[in-house]
This record gives sequence, C-alpha cells and structure tokens, in this order.
Amino acid sequence: MEKEIVSLPKSRHLAQRLLTYEAVAGENSEPPASGAFRVCAKLRRPLTALAGVAGFRSLLSRALTLARAEAPSLGAVQIAADGSLQGQDEFASQSNEEQARDGGVILIAQLIGLLLTFIGEGLTLRLVQDVWPEAVFDGRVYEKERKA
Repeated sequence: MEKEIVSLPKSRHLAQRLLTYEAVAGENSEPPASGAFRVCAKLRRPLTALAGVAGFRSLLSRALTLARAEAPSLGAVQIAADGSLQGQDEFASQSNEEQARDGGVILIAQLIGLLLTFIGEGLTLRLVQDVWPEAVFDGRVYEKERKA
C-alpha cells in the first residue's frame, strides 16, 4: 500500500468547498464531474505560472494517479499536453452521479493535498483566494468543530 502524503480531512474539506462553489456558479444541467474539471482548469493558470506547464502536469498527474486508487472511474480522465483534463464525457458516462461527484472530490482533494505538502497552507489558501476572490475562506484549510 502506498504511503499517504496528503492530509485527507483538510484537503477533502477544501475540495468539497471548491466543488460546491463551482456547482453554484455552474449550469444546473452540467454533469457532476464538470465541477472538478472546472476547478482544475481554474487552478491550472496560476499553478502553471508558478511551476511551468511541465510542473503543473506532473502535479496533476500525481493527483490523478492517487485519486484513481480510490476512484477507478477516473481511469477515463487524461491530462493533455497543456495540463488540461480531458475525458469528461467518458468519465461521466462510465459513472453514476454519485461516483462522478465522489471522483471529483477525490481528485481535487489529492491536488489540494499535494499543494499543501509542497507549498504549505498559507500559500495554498492565497492561491485559492486569488482564483475565487468572491468566495469566503476563513484563512484556514478547515475549521475545527467548535465546542458548543
């Protein structure tokens, strides 16, 4: 079994927040997987500026490999030479709505987890806030449950 390199609770929480935000911003007729593709596309530009196309492709490729271990339906998803994700239609047709949504969360969580590992929480949140300036983030990847 491969060593887990991401903090899944932190990265999944942020991934779910981003996908929820994209679902609200997107078309209601879009398949559930489209949110993950949009999140990756929006993160591609600043991450390509930071690490270059090859660096972003490597990061996304690793995230996709890790995500496929948990969501085999992501096998239809490929990364193009420019770092964009391809195979959305195949992915959507090979998965039911719940599998597509879960696969999207897992993929984005792995990507966020790698960012947390390599650039830290502060820079990851700054990058996310730059990409989604109208979204509200509390300055942390996740908020611990408050004692009532």
